[in-house]
Amino acid sequence: MIRRLFLSLLALPSFLVAADAQPPPNIVMIISDDHLYSDYGFMGNKVIQTPNLDRLASESLTFTRGYVPCSLCCPSLATMITGLYPHQHKVTSNDPPIPAGMKPREFQSSLQFEAGREVMSKHLEEAGTLPTMLKQKGYLSLQTGKWWQKSYERGGFTHGMTHGGRHGDAGLDIGRKTMQPIYDFIATAQKEKKPFFVWYAPMMPHDPHTPPQRLFDKYKDKTPSPHVARYWAMVEWFDETCGELIKHIDDNGMKENTIFVYLSDNGWITNPKTGRYADKSKQSQYDGGLRTPIMVRWPGHVQPKMSDELAQSIDLVPTLLKAVGIPPTKPFPGIDLLDTTAVSARKTLYGECFTHNFVDLNVPATSLRWRWIVDGHDKLIIPNAANQPKDVVELYDLKADPQEEKNLAAENADKVKVLSAKLDAWWKP
Repeated sequence: MIRRLFLSLLALPSFLVAADAQPPPNIVMIISDDHLYSDYGFMGNKVIQTPNLDRLASESLTFTRGYVPCSLCCPSLATMITGLYPHQHKVTSNDPPIPAGMKPREFQSSLQFEAGREVMSKHLEEAGTLPTMLKQKGYLSLQTGKWWQKSYERGGFTHGMTHGGRHGDAGLDIGRKTMQPIYDFIATAQKEKKPFFVWYAPMMPHDPHTPPQRLFDKYKDKTPSPHVARYWAMVEWFDETCGELIKHIDDNGMKENTIFVYLSDNGWITNPKTGRYADKSKQSQYDGGLRTPIMVRWPGHVQPKMSDELAQSIDLVPTLLKAVGIPPTKPFPGIDLLDTTAVSARKTLYGECFTHNFVDLNVPATSLRWRWIVDGHDKLIIPNAANQPKDVVELYDLKADPQEEKNLAAENADKVKVLSAKLDAWWKP
């Protein structure tokens, strides 16, 4: 009797066995490039218009106090795709060390440069990447936009646009010139009935600030600086491309089974006189370079909410692995952002900023400029004397002084000591 029942269960049609199985969700990661954390409508900007990102924020679990650990493009992106801090994945800087006497432009076409980039790419492969991990569930993955580690294949992507240029080559056409490679890739994944991961990291609003004339005209009379107007216009242009991508997903019936993640690689404040970045933004130890909103949209699974809890880019890999049902391949330093208990329990973030060019490709501490910690609303910055010999310890109350203008370290020696001990317990080079 039992044997007959067992055999009859085995004979059930396969569609009944799989009826309750849900396909893994698709993942789209949108990464803004050189974008100040407050330059969005939903973050309080009254001039720049970002209707598509405002809408995405309203549909997402949106962390308004998000951070990246490092305010430099290449290591910041490497953290997003590995889930590790720069000193752990070892891609701490944008470029290899420059040999003595060689000019930067000459260096970028040299054999030494290629050899250095190969070491960086191997570091990334050894650290492990999200696309490689997603292959366990049969995901196809597409790289577009900024990508520093040679070919997209070095990051474990199955498809991609970048083949070896310094920070993206053909991939940099995405957003600025076309969105079609993403649409074609999605069509391929659907045809093959595979879940997909899209890395949308356009060089936007990153310079060169060359927005459409219609958008520059919109902002040119709102500021005396044409440099600022061009940057503002770039932000809106980037927002338009995000709207196109979101609409493509939603209009093609994929909204309910697609996780959108959004953040920026680092901040940017335009110097109104030069058009370059201001001191307290890109490459700096300040919130103008480190802070970014972080969003997660997954209809039916994630309740939309504006949160002032702390979040960081190290959280993306563990969050996404948990969401798609892949056991973590190693202990990650981040948390699952969809775990409300873990999010509310966290009160501290850590980070580190490094030199633009490596000092030593294999020893992260040699390139260190600053370590920093945000504990509640207190922020401590500790300079590395080897690379920042004139800097002093800095302590700020981010709630009372979000621009980090009043250094409180001298009158708060006990707090400096406590936070310094926390930093050392996290990583002491």
